[in-house]
Amino acid sequence: MAQTILIVTEDAELLDDLLRLCAAAGAEAHVAPGGPVDDAQWRTAPLVLVGDDRAEVLARASGPSTRRPGVLLLGRDLDDHGVWQRGVGIGAEHVVFLPDAEPWLTGRIADAAEGAGRQGVTIGVIGGRGGAGASTLATALAVAAGRTGRRSLLVDADPLGGGLDVLLGGESAEGLRWPAFTDSRGRVAAAALEESLPSLHGVRVLSWDRGTGVAVPPEAMRSVLGAARRGGGAVVVDLPRRTDEPVGEALSQLDLGLLVVPAEVRAVAAAHRLATRLNLVLKDLRVVVRGPRRAGLGDEQIARLLELPLAGQLPDDPGLLESVERGVPPGSAPGSPLAAFCAALWERTLPGENQGSVTA
Repeated sequence: MAQTILIVTEDAELLDDLLRLCAAAGAEAHVAPGGPVDDAQWRTAPLVLVGDDRAEVLARASGPSTRRPGVLLLGRDLDDHGVWQRGVGIGAEHVVFLPDAEPWLTGRIADAAEGAGRQGVTIGVIGGRGGAGASTLATALAVAAGRTGRRSLLVDADPLGGGLDVLLGGESAEGLRWPAFTDSRGRVAAAALEESLPSLHGVRVLSWDRGTGVAVPPEAMRSVLGAARRGGGAVVVDLPRRTDEPVGEALSQLDLGLLVVPAEVRAVAAAHRLATRLNLVLKDLRVVVRGPRRAGLGDEQIARLLELPLAGQLPDDPGLLESVERGVPPGSAPGSPLAAFCAALWERTLPGENQGSVTA
């Protein structure tokens, strides 16, 4: 739910500008009338915008007990060096000069209104070779996160993968697909993104339509994933094996990358070449070994060959394909090996409410 921004100014021109910026950011605003500012509003507003015309009065009225984060002082005269002292007087985090800083201020207002600050833990899943099962694992991870009651958002970043909404049995579900977002630039509202997407089995899904494939520009990938992360909870991205510009944008926003590698010699060789490229961008890349041991390759040995930490071993699930054909999404059965693997991984990466960090 959007929160209300507090505006403290009696400058009519500045007030018009700030109300306009709040509207552009999709934020509600409350304007404090002349006189003392309501203490409860001052303390609870996610962001306080103070006009320079009210700074001296507020500084005289305030003390250490009234200082709080999220206060911005708005000025217009870059040559007025006294504005910095007035900013210190009210405990402002920043002194913002309009109109030059309007784009920055609009983003800050939108972040505050959306309650930004606890970004979602974002996991990318990549196949070490074709058919490794990355899409299946990505879908199962999103389903497992949704089962815990957390916000869960699944992003299909592979236009040639067939569509993750199909794996979730929702190819005909109402909601927007990637073609609706290819022109996205700058900031996309997190709440608007989430509400526009199909909701399937407790997961919001951004996938592809059944029409002609479209290219997602790097700017659109950056904007959409940025909005997805700001919503909190869990964000899972199914990535193709190529490393073009849009994929590079996605990789740069991941907290954790999972490279799915079948326990086969050729799969390990292919995954090694891919891991070398991914490590140039990803700050945390780990390997998931899938299936029974072949050619004497064990989980730890594969991890050593790839020079990557081992995220775990994913056993084969003989009934998985049949379940998907019946419309049962991967990882839906709580007692299945896939569901157990995903639940254990989320317990390590989303401990309690401490979202935004990934543990070993």
